[in-house]
Amino acid sequence: MRAESACDGVLLVGFGGPTAPAEIRPFLDRVLKGRPVPPERYEQVVRHYQAMGGRSPYNELTMQQADALRAALRRQRLDLPVAVGMRNSPPFIDEALRDLAERGVRRALGFILAAYRCEASWERYQQDVAQARDVVGSIAPAVEYPGCWHDHPLFVAAVADRVLEAAARLDANGRSAELIFTAHSIPVAMAARAPYVAQLNESARLVAAAAGFDHWTLAFQSRSGNPRESWLEPDIGAALRKLSGAAIVMPLGFLCDHIEVLYDLDIEAARVVREAGVRMERAATVSDHPEFVEMMASIVRTHVVGS
Repeated sequence: MRAESACDGVLLVGFGGPTAPAEIRPFLDRVLKGRPVPPERYEQVVRHYQAMGGRSPYNELTMQQADALRAALRRQRLDLPVAVGMRNSPPFIDEALRDLAERGVRRALGFILAAYRCEASWERYQQDVAQARDVVGSIAPAVEYPGCWHDHPLFVAAVADRVLEAAARLDANGRSAELIFTAHSIPVAMAARAPYVAQLNESARLVAAAAGFDHWTLAFQSRSGNPRESWLEPDIGAALRKLSGAAIVMPLGFLCDHIEVLYDLDIEAARVVREAGVRMERAATVSDHPEFVEMMASIVRTHVVGS
Protein backbone atom coordinates (compact mmCIF):
# COMPACT_ATOMS: atom_id res chain seq x y z
CA MET A 1 0.00 0.00 0.00
CA ARG A 2 1.35 3.40 -0.94
CA ALA A 3 1.82 6.15 1.60
CA GLU A 4 -0.35 9.26 1.30
CA SER A 5 2.72 11.25 0.25
CA ALA A 6 3.80 8.77 -2.45
CA CYS A 7 4.17 9.98 -6.01
CA ASP A 8 1.48 8.92 -8.46
CA GLY A 9 2.96 10.41 -11.64
CA VAL A 10 6.23 11.43 -13.26
CA LEU A 11 7.25 14.78 -14.70
CA LEU A 12 10.35 14.59 -16.90
CA VAL A 13 11.80 18.09 -17.06
CA GLY A 14 13.99 18.86 -20.07
CA PHE A 15 15.74 21.79 -21.68
CA GLY A 16 13.95 21.69 -25.02
CA GLY A 17 15.04 22.62 -28.52
CA PRO A 18 13.77 24.03 -31.82
CA THR A 19 12.16 21.56 -34.20
CA ALA A 20 12.13 23.80 -37.30
CA PRO A 21 14.15 26.78 -38.59
CA ALA A 22 11.41 29.28 -37.71
CA GLU A 23 11.64 28.19 -34.06
CA ILE A 24 15.38 28.89 -33.64
CA ARG A 25 15.25 32.56 -32.63
CA PRO A 26 12.15 32.32 -30.39
CA PHE A 27 13.80 29.35 -28.68
CA LEU A 28 17.07 31.22 -28.11
CA ASP A 29 15.18 34.27 -26.86
CA ARG A 30 13.55 32.13 -24.17
CA VAL A 31 16.86 30.47 -23.26
CA LEU A 32 18.76 33.75 -22.99
CA LYS A 33 16.10 36.01 -21.48
CA GLY A 34 17.73 38.27 -18.92
CA ARG A 35 21.22 36.89 -19.54
CA PRO A 36 24.02 39.01 -21.03
CA VAL A 37 25.06 37.03 -24.10
CA PRO A 38 26.97 38.99 -26.76
CA PRO A 39 25.02 39.41 -30.02
CA GLU A 40 27.82 37.75 -31.99
CA ARG A 41 27.50 34.62 -29.81
CA TYR A 42 23.72 34.63 -30.36
CA GLU A 43 24.16 34.74 -34.13
CA GLN A 44 26.86 32.08 -33.96
CA VAL A 45 24.45 29.69 -32.25
CA VAL A 46 21.78 30.49 -34.84
CA ARG A 47 24.26 29.46 -37.53
CA HIS A 48 25.03 26.25 -35.63
CA TYR A 49 21.35 25.28 -35.70
CA GLN A 50 21.10 26.22 -39.37
CA ALA A 51 24.12 24.04 -40.13
CA MET A 52 22.31 21.11 -38.48
CA GLY A 53 19.21 21.52 -40.63
CA GLY A 54 17.49 24.15 -38.50
CA ARG A 55 16.37 21.78 -35.77
CA SER A 56 17.51 19.84 -32.73
CA PRO A 57 16.74 16.15 -32.09
CA TYR A 58 16.50 16.88 -28.34
CA ASN A 59 12.70 16.85 -28.06
CA GLU A 60 12.30 13.69 -30.11
CA LEU A 61 14.98 11.86 -28.13
CA THR A 62 13.52 12.99 -24.82
CA MET A 63 10.12 11.66 -25.87
CA GLN A 64 11.83 8.36 -26.65
CA GLN A 65 13.28 8.35 -23.13
CA ALA A 66 9.77 8.93 -21.78
CA ASP A 67 8.35 6.08 -23.85
CA ALA A 68 11.12 3.77 -22.65
CA LEU A 69 10.45 4.78 -19.04
CA ARG A 70 6.73 4.06 -19.40
CA ALA A 71 7.54 0.60 -20.76
CA ALA A 72 10.01 -0.08 -17.93
CA LEU A 73 7.43 0.97 -15.33
CA ARG A 74 4.79 -1.27 -16.89
CA ARG A 75 7.19 -4.19 -16.62
CA GLN A 76 7.31 -3.42 -12.90
CA ARG A 77 3.49 -3.23 -12.81
CA LEU A 78 3.57 0.53 -12.24
CA ASP A 79 1.21 2.04 -14.80
CA LEU A 80 1.94 5.67 -13.96
CA PRO A 81 1.31 8.78 -16.05
CA VAL A 82 4.60 10.14 -17.42
CA ALA A 83 4.58 13.64 -18.88
CA VAL A 84 7.40 15.64 -20.47
CA GLY A 85 7.73 19.36 -19.83
CA MET A 86 10.37 21.52 -21.51
CA ARG A 87 11.79 24.76 -20.19
CA ASN A 88 12.29 26.41 -23.56
CA SER A 89 10.06 24.75 -26.16
CA PRO A 90 6.70 22.97 -26.38
CA PRO A 91 5.44 21.02 -24.58
CA PHE A 92 6.14 23.49 -21.78
CA ILE A 93 6.22 22.54 -18.11
CA ASP A 94 2.80 24.05 -17.34
CA GLU A 95 1.28 21.97 -20.15
CA ALA A 96 2.81 18.81 -18.70
CA LEU A 97 1.57 19.64 -15.20
CA ARG A 98 -1.93 20.32 -16.51
CA ASP A 99 -1.86 16.98 -18.35
CA LEU A 100 -0.84 15.17 -15.16
CA ALA A 101 -3.53 16.95 -13.16
CA GLU A 102 -6.21 15.98 -15.68
CA ARG A 103 -5.09 12.37 -15.30
CA GLY A 104 -5.58 12.51 -11.55
CA VAL A 105 -1.98 12.98 -10.44
CA ARG A 106 -1.69 14.71 -7.09
CA ARG A 107 2.04 14.34 -6.43
CA ALA A 108 4.61 13.99 -9.22
CA LEU A 109 8.24 13.00 -9.18
CA GLY A 110 10.08 15.77 -10.99
CA PHE A 111 12.93 14.04 -12.78
CA ILE A 112 15.20 16.80 -14.10
CA LEU A 113 17.12 15.51 -17.10
CA ALA A 114 20.52 16.68 -15.90
CA ALA A 115 22.89 14.50 -13.93
CA TYR A 116 25.17 17.23 -12.52
CA ARG A 117 23.96 19.99 -10.29
CA CYS A 118 24.55 23.71 -10.45
CA GLU A 119 22.31 26.75 -10.63
CA ALA A 120 21.86 26.38 -14.41
CA SER A 121 21.16 22.63 -14.36
CA TRP A 122 19.15 22.32 -11.14
CA GLU A 123 17.90 25.43 -9.35
CA ARG A 124 16.59 27.14 -12.51
CA TYR A 125 14.66 24.02 -13.46
CA GLN A 126 13.02 23.91 -10.04
CA GLN A 127 12.19 27.61 -10.26
CA ASP A 128 10.53 27.05 -13.62
CA VAL A 129 8.51 24.14 -12.23
CA ALA A 130 7.37 26.31 -9.31
CA GLN A 131 6.33 29.10 -11.72
CA ALA A 132 4.51 26.58 -13.91
CA ARG A 133 2.60 25.28 -10.88
CA ASP A 134 1.49 28.86 -10.16
CA VAL A 135 0.27 29.16 -13.76
CA VAL A 136 -1.72 25.92 -13.53
CA GLY A 137 -3.16 26.89 -10.15
CA SER A 138 -4.73 24.80 -7.43
CA ILE A 139 -5.06 21.66 -9.55
CA ALA A 140 -1.29 21.50 -10.17
CA PRO A 141 0.33 18.41 -8.67
CA ALA A 142 2.87 18.87 -5.92
CA VAL A 143 6.36 18.05 -7.20
CA GLU A 144 9.21 16.37 -5.35
CA TYR A 145 12.69 15.62 -6.66
CA PRO A 146 15.00 12.60 -6.37
CA GLY A 147 18.42 12.68 -4.82
CA CYS A 148 21.63 12.76 -6.82
CA TRP A 149 22.13 9.92 -9.27
CA HIS A 150 25.38 10.81 -11.04
CA ASP A 151 27.05 7.88 -9.28
CA HIS A 152 24.17 5.40 -9.59
CA PRO A 153 25.56 2.02 -10.69
CA LEU A 154 23.11 1.75 -13.61
CA PHE A 155 23.98 5.23 -14.88
CA VAL A 156 27.68 4.41 -14.61
CA ALA A 157 27.12 1.11 -16.44
CA ALA A 158 25.20 2.81 -19.26
CA VAL A 159 27.91 5.45 -19.81
CA ALA A 160 30.67 2.82 -19.61
CA ASP A 161 28.89 0.78 -22.26
CA ARG A 162 28.81 3.79 -24.57
CA VAL A 163 32.55 4.27 -24.00
CA LEU A 164 33.22 0.63 -24.83
CA GLU A 165 31.14 0.88 -28.02
CA ALA A 166 33.38 3.76 -29.12
CA ALA A 167 36.52 1.87 -28.11
CA ALA A 168 35.43 -1.08 -30.24
CA ARG A 169 35.32 1.19 -33.29
CA LEU A 170 39.02 1.86 -32.73
CA ASP A 171 39.72 -1.88 -32.99
CA ALA A 172 42.82 -3.03 -31.13
CA ASN A 173 43.80 0.52 -30.22
CA GLY A 174 40.63 1.26 -28.28
CA ARG A 175 41.98 0.74 -24.78
CA SER A 176 45.12 2.77 -25.49
CA ALA A 177 43.13 5.80 -26.64
CA GLU A 178 42.89 8.90 -24.49
CA LEU A 179 39.51 8.95 -22.75
CA ILE A 180 38.12 12.48 -22.55
CA PHE A 181 34.85 13.24 -20.78
CA THR A 182 33.09 16.48 -21.65
CA ALA A 183 30.43 18.59 -19.98
CA HIS A 184 28.96 22.02 -20.53
CA SER A 185 31.26 24.74 -19.26
CA ILE A 186 29.76 27.09 -16.67
CA PRO A 187 31.14 30.23 -15.01
CA VAL A 188 33.81 29.50 -12.41
CA ALA A 189 31.86 31.54 -9.85
CA MET A 190 28.76 29.37 -10.40
CA ALA A 191 30.83 26.20 -10.16
CA ALA A 192 32.29 27.35 -6.83
CA ARG A 193 28.79 27.37 -5.32
CA ALA A 194 27.81 23.92 -6.58
CA PRO A 195 28.86 20.25 -6.56
CA TYR A 196 28.98 20.29 -10.38
CA VAL A 197 32.70 19.64 -10.92
CA ALA A 198 33.02 17.20 -8.01
CA GLN A 199 30.08 15.17 -9.34
CA LEU A 200 31.53 15.13 -12.86
CA ASN A 201 34.87 13.93 -11.57
CA GLU A 202 33.21 11.22 -9.49
CA SER A 203 31.20 9.95 -12.45
CA ALA A 204 34.23 10.06 -14.73
CA ARG A 205 36.30 8.07 -12.26
CA LEU A 206 33.60 5.42 -11.86
CA VAL A 207 32.92 5.15 -15.60
CA ALA A 208 36.60 4.90 -16.49
CA ALA A 209 37.08 2.13 -13.94
CA ALA A 210 33.99 0.26 -15.20
CA ALA A 211 35.22 0.54 -18.79
CA GLY A 212 38.77 -0.53 -17.92
CA PHE A 213 40.58 2.77 -18.54
CA ASP A 214 43.41 3.75 -16.21
CA HIS A 215 43.63 7.37 -17.33
CA TRP A 216 41.03 9.95 -18.29
CA THR A 217 40.59 13.70 -18.69
CA LEU A 218 37.66 15.99 -17.95
CA ALA A 219 37.21 18.84 -20.44
CA PHE A 220 34.48 21.39 -21.05
CA GLN A 221 32.63 22.65 -24.09
CA SER A 222 29.93 25.00 -25.37
CA ARG A 223 31.00 28.08 -23.45
CA SER A 224 28.63 31.03 -23.82
CA GLY A 225 27.69 34.12 -21.85
CA ASN A 226 29.69 37.10 -20.67
CA PRO A 227 33.20 36.92 -22.24
CA ARG A 228 34.64 38.79 -19.23
CA GLU A 229 33.73 35.97 -16.87
CA SER A 230 36.05 33.05 -16.15
CA TRP A 231 34.56 29.72 -17.27
CA LEU A 232 35.55 26.16 -16.52
CA GLU A 233 38.49 24.82 -18.51
CA PRO A 234 40.19 23.08 -20.27
CA ASP A 235 38.15 23.53 -23.41
CA ILE A 236 37.69 20.33 -25.41
CA GLY A 237 39.52 21.86 -28.37
CA ALA A 238 42.58 22.63 -26.26
CA ALA A 239 42.50 19.13 -24.78
CA LEU A 240 42.36 17.55 -28.23
CA ARG A 241 45.24 19.66 -29.57
CA LYS A 242 47.53 18.11 -26.95
CA LEU A 243 46.91 14.58 -28.21
CA SER A 244 49.53 12.46 -29.89
CA GLY A 245 47.25 9.47 -30.44
CA ALA A 246 43.58 8.53 -30.73
CA ALA A 247 40.85 9.81 -28.42
CA ILE A 248 37.47 8.66 -27.22
CA VAL A 249 35.30 11.67 -26.39
CA MET A 250 32.39 10.88 -24.09
CA PRO A 251 29.82 13.70 -23.65
CA LEU A 252 29.24 12.80 -20.02
CA GLY A 253 27.30 15.93 -19.17
CA PHE A 254 24.65 15.39 -21.85
CA LEU A 255 21.91 12.75 -21.66
CA CYS A 256 20.96 12.85 -25.34
CA ASP A 257 22.18 14.40 -28.56
CA HIS A 258 21.40 18.02 -29.27
CA ILE A 259 23.14 20.96 -30.87
CA GLU A 260 25.93 21.22 -28.31
CA VAL A 261 26.87 17.61 -28.93
CA LEU A 262 26.23 17.45 -32.65
CA TYR A 263 27.89 20.73 -33.60
CA ASP A 264 30.47 21.33 -30.88
CA LEU A 265 31.80 17.77 -30.93
CA ASP A 266 30.85 16.21 -34.27
CA ILE A 267 31.80 19.29 -36.30
CA GLU A 268 34.10 21.61 -34.33
CA ALA A 269 36.01 19.01 -32.27
CA ALA A 270 36.18 16.71 -35.30
CA ARG A 271 37.80 19.55 -37.26
CA VAL A 272 40.43 19.97 -34.54
CA VAL A 273 41.49 16.32 -34.66
CA ARG A 274 41.56 16.30 -38.45
CA GLU A 275 43.92 19.27 -38.41
CA ALA A 276 46.02 17.56 -35.74
CA GLY A 277 46.14 14.33 -37.74
CA VAL A 278 44.75 12.15 -34.97
CA ARG A 279 41.62 10.02 -34.74
CA MET A 280 38.64 10.72 -32.51
CA GLU A 281 35.67 8.50 -31.76
CA ARG A 282 32.76 10.32 -30.16
CA ALA A 283 30.86 8.04 -27.79
CA ALA A 284 27.09 8.13 -27.91
CA THR A 285 25.11 9.82 -25.17
CA VAL A 286 23.19 7.51 -22.83
CA SER A 287 19.84 8.53 -24.39
CA ASP A 288 17.48 5.54 -23.94
CA HIS A 289 20.18 3.02 -23.06
CA PRO A 290 18.38 0.17 -21.24
CA GLU A 291 20.41 0.54 -18.06
CA PHE A 292 19.81 4.28 -17.88
CA VAL A 293 16.09 3.71 -18.37
CA GLU A 294 16.13 1.03 -15.67
CA MET A 295 17.85 3.52 -13.36
CA MET A 296 15.07 6.05 -13.93
CA ALA A 297 12.45 3.37 -13.31
CA SER A 298 14.13 2.28 -10.08
CA ILE A 299 14.20 5.86 -8.82
CA VAL A 300 10.53 6.31 -9.70
CA ARG A 301 9.65 3.07 -7.94
CA THR A 302 11.36 4.28 -4.75
CA HIS A 303 9.19 7.39 -4.74
CA VAL A 304 6.03 5.40 -5.47
CA VAL A 305 6.27 2.36 -3.21
CA GLY A 306 9.34 3.14 -1.11
CA SER A 307 11.56 0.28 -2.34
